[in-house]
Amino acid sequence: MEEQYVAIHTPFIKLEGLLKLEGVAQTGGEAKEMIQEGLIKVNGAVCTQRGKKLYPGDWVEASGARLTVR
Repeated sequence: MEEQYVAIHTPFIKLEGLLKLEGVAQTGGEAKEMIQEGLIKVNGAVCTQRGKKLYPGDWVEASGARLTVR
């Protein structure tokens, strides 16, 4: 699994925003569908909460990649 680090300059980033920022989803609608279909894991657990706040140290598995927030 490919691991990528995502630097944020705010206290948190929302899951949907992270997926768009990293190009996992092209649009907010696509990100919403992926989340609602249970295709995204946050810290190893399936997450269906679209507005989930991610903080440094959290990681997301999506489309064969692992995105770690820094």
